[in-house]
Amino acid sequence: MEKQLLHITVNNEYRELYINPKRLLVEVLRDDLALTGTKRGCNTGACGACTVMLNGVPVKSCSVLAMQADGAEVATVEGLAEGGKLSLLQRSFLDHGAFQCGFCTPGMLMSATALLKEIKKPTKDQIKEAIHGNLCRCTGYNSIIRAVRAVAEGEYKERG
Repeated sequence: MEKQLLHITVNNEYRELYINPKRLLVEVLRDDLALTGTKRGCNTGACGACTVMLNGVPVKSCSVLAMQADGAEVATVEGLAEGGKLSLLQRSFLDHGAFQCGFCTPGMLMSATALLKEIKKPTKDQIKEAIHGNLCRCTGYNSIIRAVRAVAEGEYKERG
């Protein structure tokens, strides 16, 4: 199959790649761009480990052909930290022990980031709804919800 040119902006960096049009977005992110924070879990869109933002909307990148993202903006977990500083949500996850094995953490962070951009002070139920498509095999949901709530309630401030 002939390769096609993919134009994509990932974590605010414009990229052009020639790819097989049948490749998944998760494959291009991990294998071509070395953004391995995006995890490849179930490959069916059920676990959420591969969640990224596509034009500001959380999507499961194992269920999106890379060519569907042509001309789009993609944000991965690597893009949450700025200038070597963790985002407020990343810091809160660390402080609240909102991870155990860490495999689900990138997807959880991306889903929670999308929620906090849409709803500044989500309720516990809204947080649960936002992360419901992300599976944590270590049952860390309570800590994850506490971490998101801490950011929403203003317990974390930008560091100067």
